[in-house]
Amino acid sequence: MENEKVLHTLISLSDFKAILGIDDRDDALSRYCLVTATYSIEQYCRRRLFRNKRVEIHEYSGDFIPLKEYPVRKILELEKYHPWKNLGIVDSELFHCIPQCGTFEDIPFCLELRADTGLSRQPFSVRVRYLAGYKTGEVPADLASACLEMAVWNMARYRGRRIGVIGGSVTVGQKMNGDQLEAKMPERVKELLEPYQRKLI
Repeated sequence: MENEKVLHTLISLSDFKAILGIDDRDDALSRYCLVTATYSIEQYCRRRLFRNKRVEIHEYSGDFIPLKEYPVRKILELEKYHPWKNLGIVDSELFHCIPQCGTFEDIPFCLELRADTGLSRQPFSVRVRYLAGYKTGEVPADLASACLEMAVWNMARYRGRRIGVIGGSVTVGQKMNGDQLEAKMPERVKELLEPYQRKLI
């Protein structure tokens, strides 16, 4: 589908509809639930999982250059950075990515410059442009399952017009007996997302 290319979702609209057995009349709600599920998952995991271009500026002092998002698909450009002048692009032969770009290892990536780069040994800034994350269709099965379950959960809430509450619906005065605020995410989804959460030190 043409419109699927712009959806920020970890599973495709066509797969979602096929699994649930729904037709085109629910396209708008399906898109909304998928995109909302993906953003909720990214927020919970404290990282961007959907494949996109990233730009980061780092201080380099001879150590590795850590990249914030992962897995890294491709390094588009590395340049010595100064806010007021162009210091030049670093040749791709002078650095490499660890682990290698294009692998599906879900661990933080970093860049290492060769010792014989000829770059100044004084600390300097670099700007990295790179492609990272998962493209729809190449998402690991457990991550795709989390997105599916989250989107189905959202759809059930919206269809039932029970957004924000769970339990009974008996209203006494202004108080709802048996109702309580719902969790932000089902426990099963949290379990599936555990390996993808950014670990904070």
